[in-house]
Amino acid sequence: MRIRKNKSIVEKAPDRLAVLERIKELELLGRFDVDAENDPPTIELLPNMVDYLNEKPLSKIKTKVAYIAAKCFLWYILKTKKMIIKDIKGIENFNALKSGAIITCNHFNPFDCFAIEKLLRLSEQKGKKHLFKVIREGNYTNFPGFYGFLFKNCETLPLSSNKKTMSKFMKAVNRILTRGDLVLIYPEQSMWWNYEKPKPLKNGAFKFAVKANVPVLPIFITLEDSNIMGSDGFYVKEYTINISEPIYPKADLNAKENMEYIRDENFRVWKEIYEDFYKKPLSYTTVIDSNLS
Repeated sequence: MRIRKNKSIVEKAPDRLAVLERIKELELLGRFDVDAENDPPTIELLPNMVDYLNEKPLSKIKTKVAYIAAKCFLWYILKTKKMIIKDIKGIENFNALKSGAIITCNHFNPFDCFAIEKLLRLSEQKGKKHLFKVIREGNYTNFPGFYGFLFKNCETLPLSSNKKTMSKFMKAVNRILTRGDLVLIYPEQSMWWNYEKPKPLKNGAFKFAVKANVPVLPIFITLEDSNIMGSDGFYVKEYTINISEPIYPKADLNAKENMEYIRDENFRVWKEIYEDFYKKPLSYTTVIDSNLS
């Protein structure tokens, strides 16, 4: 497939086309929690391999260096329009947070976490709250180069296949939330490149919120083609960051009921934003979709 740009022909990258075909296949099968791209092999994360709360002096130094690098990288991708933030809607909902919170966001690009970082820097929460990011195990243990350095040191919270490490993870998440900081979780549990629809949500993010008795702040990023062609032959997407009102646990519900209530309300809000922005009802190609919200 080819597109024309300034009288020249730009080939669409075969690997991107393959990912789009894989996304179509996964949606058809209803396998929404499976990544459409090949992730680095997972190496088991043991408890002594991670300092979730950055309590060690060396961890603090690495975090400071990583954030300087990340700030420069964010400036670069915005200046060169490799990521374009067109609009932010509902920043007053972000500003109004008085406690710790789980931030949920749809996951469609490796750069979308930088959009949330930029949001924090533009908000009244800058300098008041830290943003921790939940990431997959392999991204922490086995991702190479510059991005691997950021994955390890930019206040990330890697998941683990090791039970003892996961116990340490859950205690850290609870402490981060109860002391007033923010945790970004992608509750769809997969990244589908440039996928516009909200996918069904897993329970984990909402369990954490209920346990710590903090709200969930739903963020849904909508996408439009810009007029800038990327090196992969696709137009760079413009982001509109839509921030909804926080969803609080209810005092008259038990833990399970609260988890289900917040999860379903989060999906309802995302669905509403999707349908309002794209001017079409949410539907999937899934052959058997009885389990979808």
